[in-house]
Amino acid sequence: MKKYIEQVKRITIVGGPGTGKTTLAKKLGKIFDLPVIHIDAINYKPNWEEIGRENRDKLILEKIKDEEWIIDGNYSATLKERIEKSDLIIWLDYSSFDIIKGVFSRYIKNFHKEKQEIPGCKERIDWKFFKYVITYRKRARKKIVEKIKNTSKDKVCIFKNRSELDRWVENIAYNYKNPEIIESKP
Repeated sequence: MKKYIEQVKRITIVGGPGTGKTTLAKKLGKIFDLPVIHIDAINYKPNWEEIGRENRDKLILEKIKDEEWIIDGNYSATLKERIEKSDLIIWLDYSSFDIIKGVFSRYIKNFHKEKQEIPGCKERIDWKFFKYVITYRKRARKKIVEKIKNTSKDKVCIFKNRSELDRWVENIAYNYKNPEIIESKP
């Protein structure tokens, strides 16, 4: 991937809840100096009021027309279009255990704090979200598999755990900030 990474201007990050999509988007936004778009921030008004699927999807499809972005979130209705526009797709494909652990760790760490990326919304776990979390690998993951299956493997990075992802991010940060050591794409 090496030199290719310099040309990346549009990144889609998908994966289960609690896998660190938002944190990764923020880190990569700093590394690449790209604007970060959190789909949850588009979808929710204060107090977790949803704007409506049609409105949300229209706004997302408008955002992907931009030349540069990092977008984190699954929202399958627009995933195909985001993947097609992306230079890089990052899939945090963690186990159910790691997903549940990530959600509860985030909840404990941020209990009743406002989510920085979703103003007016405090960290929470309700029944609807918990059901999504525990069924993610059986239901929602299939939509990602389906949307990614025909995408060039050169554009997709799949990570199975946080340590694998952390090593990759460290490597990207080092190489991207020191372009003289980046080799040509294999």
